[in-house]
Amino acid sequence: MRRRIALALGGAAVLTASLASAALAPIAQASPGLLAAMQRDLGLTAAQASTRLTQEMTASRVLPAARQAAGAAFGGAWFDPARGKLVVGVTDPAAASAVRQAGAEPTTATISAAELDAAKAEIDLSAENRPAPAAVSGWRADSRSGSVVVALRPGAHGSEVDDFLARARKAGPVTVVTAPKAQPFAAGTVGGDPYYINGNTRCSIGFSVQGGFVSAGHCGGTGSSVVGWDGSAMGTFAGSSFPDNDYSFIRIGNGWWTAPVVLGWGTVSDALVRGSWVAPVGTSVCRSGSTTHWHCGTVLGHNETINYSQGAVHQMTRTNVCAEPGDSGGSFITGDQAQGVTSGGWGNCGSGGETWFQPVNEILQRYGLSLVTA
Repeated sequence: MRRRIALALGGAAVLTASLASAALAPIAQASPGLLAAMQRDLGLTAAQASTRLTQEMTASRVLPAARQAAGAAFGGAWFDPARGKLVVGVTDPAAASAVRQAGAEPTTATISAAELDAAKAEIDLSAENRPAPAAVSGWRADSRSGSVVVALRPGAHGSEVDDFLARARKAGPVTVVTAPKAQPFAAGTVGGDPYYINGNTRCSIGFSVQGGFVSAGHCGGTGSSVVGWDGSAMGTFAGSSFPDNDYSFIRIGNGWWTAPVVLGWGTVSDALVRGSWVAPVGTSVCRSGSTTHWHCGTVLGHNETINYSQGAVHQMTRTNVCAEPGDSGGSFITGDQAQGVTSGGWGNCGSGGETWFQPVNEILQRYGLSLVTA
């Protein structure tokens, strides 16, 4: 495995991560390649990319205090690139001053985040008892619109769709939009750094943890064997969940080791990962996968339910980063902070699309894992 070690240090490393409790690093520690990718995919100049990343790191730090300051009036939060600040919705104007003192910009919200989350949870529960029709792409609590947004396939109609929407509207305010159906990005014999499940299906490594790495659950079931990019045995799936969730923990051995690196594929410099602060909606995010390599975009929403053909998956984060089959399980990162593992989406990296990821902190908590850090 010495060749593997050299690659991990030199530019073809496994994707890795860091402790959830680690403090955010200053902008000077950001990979120059990451900034270059932000310029390419977000249409920014070098100065704008550097400034935005600094502002986003500040917003991530501010979010917990701003949420606490808003209290019961908290109506959601998102990063506003135009203002360069975290924006926090408040249902009670009296909470605005405290939110501003916490470092965020308050704005009026018509419904609290807790109420929206409760409405979405009620829809989730209803869909467990009566699965959503295939024409429903997914649903999410959207603080900026003050509603639960239900996405339907273009041209979707019929009694099953109408019945689902009626049940959703009983839970709370609903906005209906159209969106293509998302699919998991696994691929047979084709997925930063690739690994292969049971000798054929290819997925991508997400983040290194003590004892192995995390990835997507749809890539393989508990007990499935895994080999690495060089065909040598890596280990087995020690835990896996799909649908309902889409995450897994692969325990490694056979000379394989872990490194705190996200692979840049030569497109950008490999990125070190130092923490796992949650990036607010509106912040930039980049993805590494073994099919389409490195791409960037924006976080569009948290805690969304995606209705795959295999069943609904909950607590997903939506982005406008492209991905393709084989990218499944690969890492999403903002700055030097691990965000999650690639699940699925629609579109491709030629025409664009949307991709969802399963948040990494949930995976760590579920399996009692610690990220490997730089």
